[in-house]
Amino acid sequence: MARSVRRLLHLVLFWPLSKGLQSRLPTIKVKYLFLAWLGILIVSWIIYMQYASYAELCRGHVCHMIICDHYRRGVISGSSCKALCDQKTLSLHRCMSTSSTHQVYFGLWKEKSVVIKCSTEDPVDPNIGLDAVVRPERSLFDKPTRGTSMDEFREMLHSFLKANLGEQSSLSMLVDRVIALADINQDGKVSLAEAKSIWALLHINEFLLMVALQEKEHTPKLLGFCGDLYVTERVSHSSLYRLEVPVYLQAVVPDTLKSSLNHWLAPSWPRRARISIGLLEFVEEVFHGSYGSFLICDASLYHVGYNANYDCKMADLRSVASEAAVRAFLKGRRCESNADCTYGRDCMATCDRLVKQCNTEVVQPNLAKVCVLLLDFLLFGAPSELQGDLEKQLQTCVTLSGLASQMEVHHSLVLNNLKTLLWKKISNTQYS
Repeated sequence: MARSVRRLLHLVLFWPLSKGLQSRLPTIKVKYLFLAWLGILIVSWIIYMQYASYAELCRGHVCHMIICDHYRRGVISGSSCKALCDQKTLSLHRCMSTSSTHQVYFGLWKEKSVVIKCSTEDPVDPNIGLDAVVRPERSLFDKPTRGTSMDEFREMLHSFLKANLGEQSSLSMLVDRVIALADINQDGKVSLAEAKSIWALLHINEFLLMVALQEKEHTPKLLGFCGDLYVTERVSHSSLYRLEVPVYLQAVVPDTLKSSLNHWLAPSWPRRARISIGLLEFVEEVFHGSYGSFLICDASLYHVGYNANYDCKMADLRSVASEAAVRAFLKGRRCESNADCTYGRDCMATCDRLVKQCNTEVVQPNLAKVCVLLLDFLLFGAPSELQGDLEKQLQTCVTLSGLASQMEVHHSLVLNNLKTLLWKKISNTQYS
């Protein structure tokens, strides 16, 4: 049998070759052997890098163990604790983490797909046992202290929200929302464990944004929490583009190839127009919202997603910050250049070189950053009769300034013109 297989392989591989080529078979075999070994080397390197990055970034088991240890000792509480630690109906599956200190997992909760997020402390030394990670008390859960009254806790919350969101007339409503969220058994009281958990969660920027923007259409729904672990709805597509090249391959994969593949894999243009309208609506939602204005400080294709109905959903809110927080960061900050006046990745203000201090107005508004993303996402494959107007409006949008004198009227006018242009094209169709 083995001999027959070898003869068959010989016929398939070498029968098409001419006699001249057959005389050079030793050379050809060496070339094939070299290419085969090169392929094996490349594949092995990719597998090793994938494993190394997984081992470094994916520490959900550590997060799970710490959270459940604190829950069983009565330090923390939450609506997801029993499912995670006792009933085992909430489970972590596929790791999606990009940072070792911020764990992101796709998981299941009662057979429903969810996203589970948890913060961990400094990376664990693999030579140290996991038991060493669990300490008697994490500093994260040290407030409020035993004996804090409900009125004092309410005042703590109000002061914290005011410091992070600015002075807003509706802060009392947000405090009530936070307390209702903390009261998991809905008995009208907040236990110490419940208070410690919600206090720790509010220090996570994304969680605070989810609570503040809870009623907004384009914010993922918060489903539950346990300590500083929280569960959100899963967004079917967590990026505008489906292909994300790993960091260790970006140097060898040409941008043109990556762009071409993403264009090929992208949804049809009417569906991209629907997603884009949703993204523009999100910009409206965070501009002078109920609890102040918010700035997108890392406008990335990989932070904007969409669901199965092609409705835009912000897959990652960690880069969105309140305008009050950004201004507080910039106020009085020493600088030599504009680069020194940057909050996050791209919330940049100007540097006053005379007094060497940052100004507090961010140069580029949210809408301009979003339009930079839409230039590529919307223009390719756009209907020919729309291409010129669409490109012109997007270019106008990209040049918007964040200065207060331009923000109100001009900002709204450009945004509404873009939405109108897109809606006219897809309205009264299956895509609307």
